[in-house]
Amino acid sequence: MIQIVNLHKSFNGKPVLKGIDLEIRDGETLVILGMSGTGKSVLLKHIMRLFKPDRGKIYIDGVEITSLPKKDIYEIRKSFGYVFQEPALFDSMTVFENIALPLEEHGFDNETIREKVGWALKMVALEDVEEKFPDELSGGMRKRVGIARAIVQMPRYLIYDEPTTGLDPVTADRINELMIFLNEKLKITSIVVTHDIRSALKIADRLVLMHEGKIVVDTPVDKVWETTNPVLRDFLRTVEK
Repeated sequence: MIQIVNLHKSFNGKPVLKGIDLEIRDGETLVILGMSGTGKSVLLKHIMRLFKPDRGKIYIDGVEITSLPKKDIYEIRKSFGYVFQEPALFDSMTVFENIALPLEEHGFDNETIREKVGWALKMVALEDVEEKFPDELSGGMRKRVGIARAIVQMPRYLIYDEPTTGLDPVTADRINELMIFLNEKLKITSIVVTHDIRSALKIADRLVLMHEGKIVVDTPVDKVWETTNPVLRDFLRTVEK
């Protein structure tokens, strides 16, 4: 389980996180919803220990990570897979080489790398693209390759940063279905940051809403329509119940 306690962060004197308290439970899909600039991605980077808070604590499986030395942070990060808003693929590398890169960095042998990359591509339903380059793929396929790279080391936690941004509605829904499938198949904990309420309602077990650096709603997704919070109500007005 991940526990975040009274997390604060400012940049150039401007507060971005203003006392975040949050528990992320094993096996759930937690969606962090909010408009741009509310601190969602900054919160993700703290969980990954890419940022250090001004004050507050973060516990990953009982280990407080904000004061860990670099070598221990590196070990903690092995528990995470990260799906970037943009696929962040290297254009000069094939799909196979892009997915294999983190495995090579961790010293896996060639046979194991080929086996793991093949497994990851099968999980995202892209079994025949290993030798293609990213610019030969559609946007949805590149997103799937990014997800394959994130899962190739079988992380305990999978973080998605705006996974449906820039995709057409049909492709976005296929990515939503893939996220649901992976969470069920791999039994991992998924943390999804988005401002896409349709995606949030489809994939979430639990939804939290960030607004002006704070969490203002924390609810099971099946209770979301009962909210009286005006910010969340504005999101819900854009979809049909």
